Amino acid sequence: MVQNGQFGGTNRLQAKEISVSYPRRAVIEALTLDIPDGKVTAIVGPNACGKSTVLRALARLTPVAAGRVDLDGQPIEKKGSRAVARRLAILPQSPLAPEGMTVRDLVRRGRTPHQSALRQFSHEDARATQRAIQLTGLESQENSSLETLSGGQRQRAWIAMALAQDTDLLLLDEPTTYLDLPHQIELLTLIRKLNHETGRTVAMVLHDINLAARFAHHMVALKKGRIRYQGAPDQVVTPEMMQDVFALPCTVIADPVHGHPHVIPS
Repeated sequence: MVQNGQFGGTNRLQAKEISVSYPRRAVIEALTLDIPDGKVTAIVGPNACGKSTVLRALARLTPVAAGRVDLDGQPIEKKGSRAVARRLAILPQSPLAPEGMTVRDLVRRGRTPHQSALRQFSHEDARATQRAIQLTGLESQENSSLETLSGGQRQRAWIAMALAQDTDLLLLDEPTTYLDLPHQIELLTLIRKLNHETGRTVAMVLHDINLAARFAHHMVALKKGRIRYQGAPDQVVTPEMMQDVFALPCTVIADPVHGHPHVIPS
C-alpha cells in the first residue's frame, strides 16, 4: 500500500501536485498520481471526494489551478486538442446522443480526431469502426438506434465509440452508473478483456469497492481531494482503509470464488 502520490516514473499519464477549485471550494489539493501503463486502475472514494474531477483533469476537460498533467512526458496543456484526442479517450458520466442515432453512427464519431478537411471518413476509419463494434460484441445491434438498446448494450456502444478513437489510454467516469448488477459485471468483464487483448491502459471511477477490487489491477482511494491509499487491491482494501476513507466498520475477506478482497460491512 502506498499513501499519498508518487511521481517520476515512465508511465504515459501522470499528474503532479495538481489542484482544482470550484467557486468557494477546493476539490483537489496538491494531488500526485501516476496511472500504470497497460493496467486497469480503479479510482474509489466517498461522494464529492473529487474522483470525477481527477479524471476530468487528467483528460484536460477541467483546468488545473496549480501543478501539471503530463501526457507522454510533456505537459498536456501544451498539446493540441487533436493530438490529445489521438492518444487519450474519455467517456464521461451519462453521455447523451441525438435521438435516433444508430450504434454504427455513434461509433463512427470516435474517428473524428483522425479526420480533417483534407481527410474525410476513410477505409482505415471504417476498419477501426468495425473493429470496435466487434470488440464490444455489438455486431447484431450496429444498425439499431441507441434508445432501443438495453442499458448494458448502450454503455458498450459508448465504449465502442471510445475504442474507435484508437487511443492507448481510456478514461471511464462511472461506466456502471444506472446498470443493474448483471450488466455491471458484463461491462467490467468487457473492460478487463479489452485491456488483456489490446493492452490499453484504463482508468475508471467506480463506486462499488468489491467490483473495483475484482476487476482492477491497481486502486486509488481518495478522501477530500487527496490520495489516501493506492496499490494492488489486496493492499488497499483493508478494514483500516474502509474506516479511514468511508467511515465504514467492516470485515474484509478473500472472495471464495476469485480470491480478491471482499468487504462485508459490520
